[in-house]
Amino acid sequence: MNTPPTLGLSGRLARAFVANPLTPVLAIAGFLLGLVAVMVTPREEEPQIDVTMANIMVPFAGAPAEDVENLVSYPLEQVLSEVEGVKHVYSVSRPGMAVLTVEFQVGVPRQDALVRLYNQVYSNQDWAPQRLGVGSPLVRPMGIDDVPVMSLTLSSDDARGATELAEVAHTLETELKRVPGTRDVYTIGAPERAVVVELDATRLAAYGMAPSDLAGALAAANVVQQAGERVAPGTQVPVTAGAWLADADEVANLIIGLRDGRPLLLADVAQIRRGADLPSQYV
Repeated sequence: MNTPPTLGLSGRLARAFVANPLTPVLAIAGFLLGLVAVMVTPREEEPQIDVTMANIMVPFAGAPAEDVENLVSYPLEQVLSEVEGVKHVYSVSRPGMAVLTVEFQVGVPRQDALVRLYNQVYSNQDWAPQRLGVGSPLVRPMGIDDVPVMSLTLSSDDARGATELAEVAHTLETELKRVPGTRDVYTIGAPERAVVVELDATRLAAYGMAPSDLAGALAAANVVQQAGERVAPGTQVPVTAGAWLADADEVANLIIGLRDGRPLLLADVAQIRRGADLPSQYV
């Protein structure tokens, strides 16, 4: 004689629901509740997620990269790694400057993370050796919006160099900033614009001048100072003395001395042209 198998708890529940007339009603109610949940759940195309980062820049004028690494980057890394919620600490040491990047764990509130970071940096000033010329740290907060969304690389098949490509890049910056919703546009890897002064040793010797004389003349001419205020009835107008050297023509026409009763210009002893400064980074 065969006995019917014994059902467990799940089997008995399933048999009860299969035979119960309320089962279709419960199924329809569950389906409707799911639709309501989908409709009322907030949705964003770009949800705001707390991904807090910050760059800490510490100047150390005149120090080589090795000293910057040993005296600034390593000690400050240890201090920053003690902040609650920090995930990674990176550092870049270069001559005269240390740049440290602090990345917090995803989900740490941005305001709380920055407050803890500022407190840790400025309440532990003894991490740096005293009287060595280490400057005050500069904290620049960053977030998920600071991550580049699009990058463009410029190249040339002809003889155009980095200076000409930099001019094209700066022109593109102006156009891209007009796009609605653009937050920031910047160029990396481009040499800075500069006025190149190539001295003529023969002419310098003929006029009895040394390169140090020209450096002093350039430094003295490129100075702007506050000379006080001009007081008028009911108003005060600030007065400045001097002007910045704006382009290559102004540098070329700079008076560096007198020769036989006439002004001696910088163009008389050097060739001046527009160019680029020595590159500080490559891409």
